[in-house]
Amino acid sequence: MGPEVTRVNGPLVELTGLRGAAMDDVVELGADRLPGEIVALDGADATVQAYEYTGGLAPGAPGGTVGRPLSAPLGPHLLGGVFDGLLRRLSTADVWLDPARRRAAGPGGGTADERPAEYWPVRRPRPYAERLDADVPLHTGQRVIDLLFPVPRGGTVAVPGGFGTGKTMLLQQIAKWCDADVIVYVGCGERGNEMADVLAELAELDDPRTGGRLADRTVVIANTSNMPMMAREAGVYSGVTVAEYFRDRGKDAVVIADSTSRWAEALREFASRGGELPGEEGYPAALPSALAAFYERAGRVRTLDGAEGSVTIIGAVSPPGGDMTEPVTAYTERFVRARWSLDKDLAYARHYPAVSWSNSFARDTAVLARRHAAAGDPGWEGRRTRTAGLLAEAERLAVLAELVGTSTLPGHERMVLLAGDLLRQGVLQQSALSPVDASCTAERGAALVEAVLAVVDRCQELVGRGVPATAIEERDFSPIVRAREEAPSVADVAARREAMLRRLGDLT
Repeated sequence: MGPEVTRVNGPLVELTGLRGAAMDDVVELGADRLPGEIVALDGADATVQAYEYTGGLAPGAPGGTVGRPLSAPLGPHLLGGVFDGLLRRLSTADVWLDPARRRAAGPGGGTADERPAEYWPVRRPRPYAERLDADVPLHTGQRVIDLLFPVPRGGTVAVPGGFGTGKTMLLQQIAKWCDADVIVYVGCGERGNEMADVLAELAELDDPRTGGRLADRTVVIANTSNMPMMAREAGVYSGVTVAEYFRDRGKDAVVIADSTSRWAEALREFASRGGELPGEEGYPAALPSALAAFYERAGRVRTLDGAEGSVTIIGAVSPPGGDMTEPVTAYTERFVRARWSLDKDLAYARHYPAVSWSNSFARDTAVLARRHAAAGDPGWEGRRTRTAGLLAEAERLAVLAELVGTSTLPGHERMVLLAGDLLRQGVLQQSALSPVDASCTAERGAALVEAVLAVVDRCQELVGRGVPATAIEERDFSPIVRAREEAPSVADVAARREAMLRRLGDLT
């Protein structure tokens, strides 16, 4: 008599008579061959977490192991595809929302016309020959990131932000405009209608690098909130395994996980069903280890074939109520090299991207500054340092001005407030709908920053000569602000800069 089901408790299934199995092996349950994973073993008795809805599965149903842990079918066929957490192809939205049609794809193999190059256990990092320094910048096309909080290829980023702060919009812009070769977009636990919108938009976007479809170099792993908990938990590992596969072929891959909070909630549910003692806010005690293991799989490496490739991980975090001290956000910050905090006040003021320059950080700026200098841009570090300093000082003075009034401040401090406004409106803000401003090259971004800083220097010089601050503040600075949308080339930005400086020259 073969293995059979003895108990079904939601997605938790107990089997007996299962001999020769190992922890984490994939099993098939019942006549429909529902996939699941062994999470506990006691001799020939096993506890299995099912990846699918277990309605109709009853004691006495057959079960058996497939002889390997959950493994991803890897190959070039993944590009342009939409898959569930087990990497079964989902051809259209109605397929991946329909559990019965997902099961028809088989337990982890995809459709019959696909020929995977290999299978790889998703929870085991793929090997490489050597880990390289992560010192090559990943250009995202978003100025606030590339200027203030840059990320290298092979880096790690957390993007925390409450509801309505623009996380999904920012991540989609990065997917479209960053200079990676492959994008792996993992929608983990998002609402079905939101995931459908993401799929529709990705299908319609043109690839600015190749002129083809952006979807052709994108792999989408869709795990909506109505999907089983274990499929949501597995999807993140499947996504990073796919990225490692393309890394090993000399590609620069970016994993965008939206959101890791939903993944952590799946871990919490799994731990609760397994009877583990809960940790902080009910999350398992192993949550920090799980987050560390996930982000550790990022990196720039020399592959076993001698090529260079990278995996960059960008994980969105959705703290409940915007509480940045909750466990997932707090633990994540221990294991990432950059944080792009999204600010609700900026979002409500329609400032996009709503990345807070006071609550974000990047730990690789020094090494990236050296790379920029070696590439012919020695002024990158100086621009970043001065911009960050002006924004911080302007924020401090804005609080003071609210108490005592702007007019009571010395002229040079009022020019710092003006500098903060010009930097925010003319550099850090971008329009995702503008054909000129949706993305920005490194050269044009440098020209915009230098233009604003040159105008600020002239204003400070005028104040030093005795020109009243009010006379300067009343000038029309819109030409330099609108340069981000109306000056498509570096030469156009330079022309705007010189025209603005001439206009200020009338005050001397």
